[in-house]
Formats: sequence, structure tokens, C-alpha cells
Amino acid sequence: MTVEDRFNEHYKEGSAPWDIGKPDFNLIQVVTATPIAPCKTLEIGCGTGDNAIWLSEENFTVLGVDASEIAIEKAREKAANANVICKYAVLNFSKSHVEEAPFAFAFDRGCFHTLDSASERQTFAKQVNRHLGENGLWLSLIGNADDELLNEGPPKRTAGDIVGAVEPYFEILSLVSSQFETHLPAPPRAWVCLMRKRKSGE
Repeated sequence: MTVEDRFNEHYKEGSAPWDIGKPDFNLIQVVTATPIAPCKTLEIGCGTGDNAIWLSEENFTVLGVDASEIAIEKAREKAANANVICKYAVLNFSKSHVEEAPFAFAFDRGCFHTLDSASERQTFAKQVNRHLGENGLWLSLIGNADDELLNEGPPKRTAGDIVGAVEPYFEILSLVSSQFETHLPAPPRAWVCLMRKRKSGE
């Protein structure tokens, strides 16, 4: 079973623990507190679209991409019901170029941490860099290896895993320990990592 098939199964069965039916509070907090002004935005692994819809409601111009056709269908339906303009595309970001690039802001909630090897994570960071314009920002929510929930929750990465992957493509502006909102009894710990594109990484 491919990665795409596995995610489609989760969405078909309604068993995706990351699909919480609302925008992630970490995204809201970073965008409002930093602040990040409305801009052209790419959400990588947008799932059923709750974060993209919130960004659109905040006047961001958003394109959400996901490898799951079922997730994108649900995202388009949610956007229509919310009466917001939000573009979506079925696309495997790791293997594709998004034609609408460059973007000023990229967001992923749990994509970066699914990559098991250091080289895969570095390639992902380079791919995000390529899709951002000058001084573009990337916000990534990442499973935190300090989490004591060994067999539950998302894949877990150390701070060193993150730094090793994003250099030399990004300058880390903040790396903060938080938690994911999920349907699990105990919320998994998360890294909230905000980065700025380095010119040397182009």
C-alpha cells in the first residue's frame, strides 16, 4: 500500500487522528502573535482544509495541496460551505513542483515529521525553500521526541533532527515546545518551528 493509499484509507474511514475539524491553535497563535500579514500561502498536506479555510478567512490567498484525493474533495466541500475562496490541488509535494510558486508563507502540520531519514527531511526543507520567495516564512508543526507517549501520536523528531534538516535552507526564528490537538486522550507534544528562507539556500 502506497503512502497515498494509506492516507486515503484513513480519510475514507474517518480514522485520521490529525483531522480535528478545526484550525490548529498553534497556527492561529503564530500568525496573530508574530504577526504574519496576509499573503500568498501554501499549505502542504492540507488534509480536509480547516487550516487553509481559517487562513482564507484572515485574508490570506491560500493554495492547499495534499496527496489524498478524498481529503481534497472534503476540503473543497468545507470551503464551499464556509463560503470562502480557497484553492486546493491533489499533489505529492515531495515529488512535484507547485506551479503557483513563489509563495510568501508555507505551512505544514505534520508533514515534515513523517520523513524517516535525515536526507529525506533535508530534501523536504530544500523543496519548501524552492517554493518560497525572498524572506519567505515556513511554519512547521512537528512531533516532539521529548514526548513520553512512546506508541501513540505522530512520528517524533528531536530539535537536532530539525536543525540538521533545515540548514542551510532556513534560519530558525523560533522553535517552541507545544502540543497537537488530536482526538487522543493525552495530547502529543509538538515542536512549533517558524523559519525564514535563507538566500544561500536558493
